[in-house]
Amino acid sequence: MAHTERPLSLPARTEADPDPAVAAALATAKAQTGTIPNMYARMANVPGLLETYLSGYSAFRKDSGFTPAEQETVLLTISRVNGCTYCVAAHSTLADMSKVPSEITDAIREGKPLPDTRLDALSAFTAAFVETRGLPTTAQMDAFLAAGYTETDILHILLAVSAKTISNYTNHLFHTPVDEMLAHRAWEE
Repeated sequence: MAHTERPLSLPARTEADPDPAVAAALATAKAQTGTIPNMYARMANVPGLLETYLSGYSAFRKDSGFTPAEQETVLLTISRVNGCTYCVAAHSTLADMSKVPSEITDAIREGKPLPDTRLDALSAFTAAFVETRGLPTTAQMDAFLAAGYTETDILHILLAVSAKTISNYTNHLFHTPVDEMLAHRAWEE
């Protein structure tokens, strides 16, 4: 997906920012992740944007009941469908750290069927959910449920889509450069 022609010119913010709301949001982010990724430094121009992202992302991670491989399947699929080069690199790296087989992440990155049927059903449904803007067909929902997932899982995917929309769109607007620690998993559509 092409970026906007002109990126936003707002600066990347830091923990030393003179605006206490910005500094606090970035301190919270650093406490959660140990670093301030380029994406967070840009989101912090509106502290509520970063705080909303961190809250939704954390809730998905903690409360979805999805395994680490399932979580990365959802987050990576959303990011690929939305064409977010930054988040595809980030979630590919996180998947590697969570020991998700590269056959899974590579298939998601390439938009191909996954070698694991359950994860394939999860990825296919997540992609359909994003592509239909939350209006999956009955057949798409039935296939997802037939794979052993639940209607509650659909709401957890909605939570992930909500959080990833914030991050994917922020990165589109800023043309956020991929952090050095993610560069080995860079991705282009």
